[in-house]
Amino acid sequence: MHALKQLLPTSFQFTCKLPVRITDINYGGHVGNDRLLVYAHEARIQYLQEMGYTEMELDTTSLMLTKASLEIRSELFFGDQLSVAVQAMHFTSKGFDLLYKIEKITSGKPVLAAIVLTTMICFDYKNKKVTSLPETALQRLSR
Repeated sequence: MHALKQLLPTSFQFTCKLPVRITDINYGGHVGNDRLLVYAHEARIQYLQEMGYTEMELDTTSLMLTKASLEIRSELFFGDQLSVAVQAMHFTSKGFDLLYKIEKITSGKPVLAAIVLTTMICFDYKNKKVTSLPETALQRLSR
């Protein structure tokens, strides 16, 4: 298995800020790995909104997350301020990957906390079947 860090581009299409909430802290006293997927989900929704989409309305189709992987690089604690960058990549006829770089801002300087990769497929929820990635969405998301 290759390290997700190798996938990090030099720039990202979208970045948002998120706080670490007390409800994100697990019994170990830090952010649990499950919460990293929550941060990725929030960033994905904001990213899609910025692109003019939602998970349920991507031109003529919808999106479904089918795979997720994450790599933790640094602990996160209550009160940390996060910057979550998102980049679409690895496009296929049926979907694409989203790469998320989660950094905590410490003394004004970003520290890499985690990298998350999700695979998104195009899906018709009404007919319960995988669909093609619309060309207009491909053009917009691949800029």
